[in-house]
Amino acid sequence: MRKNPGGTDDTINSASDAGSGVLAGEVVAEFRGSSLIGRLKEWWAFQTMPRLDWVQLEVTTRCNASCRYCPRTVYRSSWIDRDLSWETFRLLYPVMKRTRMVHLQGWGEPLLHPCLFDMIALAKKAGCVVGTTTNGMLLDRRTAVRLVESGVDHVAFSLAGVGDQNDEARRGTRFSAVLEAIAGLAAEKKIRRQPTPVIGVAYLLLRSHLPDIGRMIPALAGVGVQQIVVSTLDFVAHRDLAEEYLAPADQAAYGQLKFRFEQMSEEARRQGLALYGNLVLPDPEGRVCTENPCRAVFVSSDGSISPCAFAGIPAERLSCVAGGKESNYQRLTFGAINNETLPAVWKSAAYREFRASFGRQPHPLCQNCAKRPKR
Repeated sequence: MRKNPGGTDDTINSASDAGSGVLAGEVVAEFRGSSLIGRLKEWWAFQTMPRLDWVQLEVTTRCNASCRYCPRTVYRSSWIDRDLSWETFRLLYPVMKRTRMVHLQGWGEPLLHPCLFDMIALAKKAGCVVGTTTNGMLLDRRTAVRLVESGVDHVAFSLAGVGDQNDEARRGTRFSAVLEAIAGLAAEKKIRRQPTPVIGVAYLLLRSHLPDIGRMIPALAGVGVQQIVVSTLDFVAHRDLAEEYLAPADQAAYGQLKFRFEQMSEEARRQGLALYGNLVLPDPEGRVCTENPCRAVFVSSDGSISPCAFAGIPAERLSCVAGGKESNYQRLTFGAINNETLPAVWKSAAYREFRASFGRQPHPLCQNCAKRPKR
């Protein structure tokens, strides 16, 4: 990653990149110029639904990697590659104005989308905390500069192991290249004296990598990472991946794993890192769904609205492993932002019933999910 000896590089100027923020400004002007009656109708529609904690927007389903555990890789024969259109994204501006956080990522690599920085700009104009997750392989210096100057609040880099472990699990990526991208982004923050984006790592812990989890903190300390979120394989797309699902068999095993994470958290703290872990409880009765389906939504790249990303996989005629056995997967959507407003979808009978029964009798798609809530 090229750097000017003086610590700056005046040949790189993200403000000169054509289009960045221009489309966002046009959308804001359009909404501000709408009629008083239109604005009142919009305001009233949103009074009848809660302010959302977050909206996850699937920027694209295309990707430059082939992670062996990812549904995109497993279901490649029926996978639908598509980008979220700017026309669809702009329809979400009223939603974003009433949402605490927007995360621009789904089942693909966000940096492949030509309008990503316009999307960031519009979400920031709406007043949201904005984040995205990347595999890091497309993050060159120019892109790092644009991310820093875009005002995006959080950027997470996906990993699934250290060194060769990651490279084997996340084919098409290289651990060393991801660390270089992280360091480059951190350097651009320092050059421009910007506190954001907060740089994180979304670390997928596969069962086969558990014995080597102690390598994670030393490998990520000192390169610019500020926080690490460790999760386990939530969606098992094929029976061959079932052995990678990490769920303690009983409370004793859970206690041992929790103690190990507490030790790692202390090590991370000494290194100036924040470590968070989403461990699966052995008893479903104690689990809480981290996808927050009663206060968050997932918008697919075709505009479809689902409770979470796991309900909106863009492929057909699928099977997966749930609850220890193979079952058919059926995508769960309640409408589309292209056809009706989010308040209208939110208040639909089917979506209301889904939320009302979620705590006591979840939808069949949710019943065997690793994140299944207490019933």
